[in-house]
Amino acid sequence: MCGIIGFVGHEDAKKYLIDGLQTLEYRGYDSSGISVYTEQGIQTMKTVGKVSDLKKLVAENPEITGNCGIGHTRWATHGGVTATNAHPHTAGRITLIHNGIIENYQELQDELAAKGRVPISQTDSEIAALLFDSLYDNDPEEAILAGVAKIKGSYGFLILFEDQPDVIYAIRQGSPLVAANTPKGSIIASDMVALVSYTKQFFVLNENHLAKITPDEIIVKNAQGHVYGPTIQHITWDIGAAQKGGYDYFMMKEIKEQPTALHNTIAPRIVNDLPDFSADHVPDDIFKDVKNIIITACGTAMHAGLIGRNMVERLARIPVTVEIASEFRYQNPLVDENTLLISISQSGETADTLAAVKLAKERGAKTLSVVNVKGSSIARESDHVLYTHAGPEIAVASTKAYSVQLSVMYLIAMKLTLLNQTKTEEEIQALVREFVKVPELVEEALDFDNLAESVANSLVKAEDIFFVGRGLDYALSCEGSLKLKEISYIHSEAYAAGELKHGTISLITDNVPVIALATQPDVFAKVISNVEEVRSRGARVILLTNEDSSVKPGLCDHQILLPKIHPLFTPFVSVIFLQYIAYYVSVKKGLNVDQPRNLAKSVTVE
Repeated sequence: MCGIIGFVGHEDAKKYLIDGLQTLEYRGYDSSGISVYTEQGIQTMKTVGKVSDLKKLVAENPEITGNCGIGHTRWATHGGVTATNAHPHTAGRITLIHNGIIENYQELQDELAAKGRVPISQTDSEIAALLFDSLYDNDPEEAILAGVAKIKGSYGFLILFEDQPDVIYAIRQGSPLVAANTPKGSIIASDMVALVSYTKQFFVLNENHLAKITPDEIIVKNAQGHVYGPTIQHITWDIGAAQKGGYDYFMMKEIKEQPTALHNTIAPRIVNDLPDFSADHVPDDIFKDVKNIIITACGTAMHAGLIGRNMVERLARIPVTVEIASEFRYQNPLVDENTLLISISQSGETADTLAAVKLAKERGAKTLSVVNVKGSSIARESDHVLYTHAGPEIAVASTKAYSVQLSVMYLIAMKLTLLNQTKTEEEIQALVREFVKVPELVEEALDFDNLAESVANSLVKAEDIFFVGRGLDYALSCEGSLKLKEISYIHSEAYAAGELKHGTISLITDNVPVIALATQPDVFAKVISNVEEVRSRGARVILLTNEDSSVKPGLCDHQILLPKIHPLFTPFVSVIFLQYIAYYVSVKKGLNVDQPRNLAKSVTVE
């Protein structure tokens, strides 16, 4: 989950490294560091804190100058947050940075200690540096390949060798690396946001392929040691999409970008008022002869899967299970050739989700991924992929990525309905015509800004907040609760409203905030009864209803009337208010909205 970058070219590397690390800081912000190949050899500067702290340190050492270097911003996995544990790590003739987790680091550490090679940090990454140095005999590629053969786990390595000036070596397993050669030099990083200021052309380094990066070219060898030309891909957005654009935080900018992201994701996939994936090269055959569907994902993406399950079962009448990816792998899942596994991941690099896809394929399942990043590991591993078109999402708390994931799950549900003939083509067309209105209605929901800020004032000092709903509203409540807790640090839980009487209601006391969603006509009266139950026990209630819903006076402290929308599509507008609530509570608590403690954007380790 760390951010890594390397530059070798015809200009001072420091600027490229620092600028790149600032764009990658959402991947980790515990500590950071750079190593530069100078006339005096490789020199390293690193510090605890933000990249801005490193930038000051670099400015104080202008004499450390060179055209080749590597940089790292850390999200701690092994070892505490200290300057010693910060990357880069040097061992003998090797200096490296690492994204990932080395699972057998203790075994390797014991083996190296027996040879007198002892780490000074608490990190698994330094063990890799010691290992490569122990294997180095003037052939960098041979040392790297021998080293990774002994490593178990995930890694993205950028490596400098003391006696190999102006060369960076790179190899990965699991953790992503993208690279490009430009007129100013070659650049490689863990995310394309670090490249987009310099080029729109890039390639993804394949797993266990070795890259030798020099100022004028990048030489890539496959697992058999053969040089080949990697597939060049094109970035479809510019650096402005990865900048705040005048907003205080990326999260607010990304909330506001949802109408555009939804339009870009939905519109190309509607033909004659029907869902159509032909432009994505996803054949209808992948949806045929499917007896069960498994949706696997983590965190926010899993919550999108919960709504996807509801829609597929409701419309297409196919049984669906939603599995947390980290659990799916280890429960000997029931998967066969009649299973369609749908994986959802914003980054396309989520380690547990990637492993779930590989397991499903091994057992004969069809695999379809819903991801935002072209060429990502999950996209490449899956049989087929439906890309969302959210553009870069920088804030750790996902907003627009969630909405576009929802939109793709709705499209899949309607496609399955069409193929299974559980509704007529005319009925599906009528539903699609309502669906294409969603971006416009989300634009209308963005006007909840001031109202949400006002409501947030009453939540700032809360110690516990509960979300309740039924059906689609319960699935959305799970996401609303996660958003709130991850950036405001307030304990929050989502409960199916019908379960209140089965134990949960014991948690309701005077002035405990309850955010209740009651947008589904078929269960509206039941949810209102549940609201009565919590209200009678002293809860402060924030109630989200459809525009034409009426409730008796005094039932709630705040009633949020949603824009007029087909009930099946209310999650798209409801979530806007919930995202605003999380945002404003966090802001009013004086917290860093974009970089919540202990979290990073892309979870590329287990």
